[in-house]
Amino acid sequence: IVTGAGQGIGRAHALAFAADGASVVVNDFNVDAAQAVADEIVAAGGEAVANGSDVSDWDQAQALIDTAVTEFGTLDVLVNNAGIVRDRMFANTSEEEFDAVIAVHLKGHFAPTRWAAAYWREQSKAGKTVNASVIHTSSTSGLFSNPGQTNYGAAKSAIATFSQICAKELSRYGVRSNAIAPAARTRLTLATPG
Repeated sequence: IVTGAGQGIGRAHALAFAADGASVVVNDFNVDAAQAVADEIVAAGGEAVANGSDVSDWDQAQALIDTAVTEFGTLDVLVNNAGIVRDRMFANTSEEEFDAVIAVHLKGHFAPTRWAAAYWREQSKAGKTVNASVIHTSSTSGLFSNPGQTNYGAAKSAIATFSQICAKELSRYGVRSNAIAPAARTRLTLATPG
């Protein structure tokens, strides 16, 4: 599963996994964008399905995990990449702008990972060998801070710590957890000074 895979870094992840032979659940809140990436993978000879689940919604996050298991028989990798920005100087940031970014980034990493962890724990306890991975997308903004990104930077910093905790808790079930902090020019960073 790759979340936020309709464009940008998520799309690149989905295409790279497919090129390496993985069956991919292409998740994006913009289901048309997700479908376009899934179609691109299938046209290249791969296997993919589009999924429009909202990763910040508890039940939809569970449905996302269930999609991989139902469509492909298992889940081996979860790439948490979905994100939005609502850049504004701290003194001008609204509660809605803060909450939206925290929801998509932080809860949007937590909820799918929680359901994936439950699946992998169940597999492990049933005696199956699990060799799974969660890849969380932090950001240089979360590690070094950017003016105008209080909500985004705080969420991305939290994701880095969340990944470390996941690694400690999930290793017993055969699950690795890592975070990446890309510095890339994407639609999310176009308004940020370069």
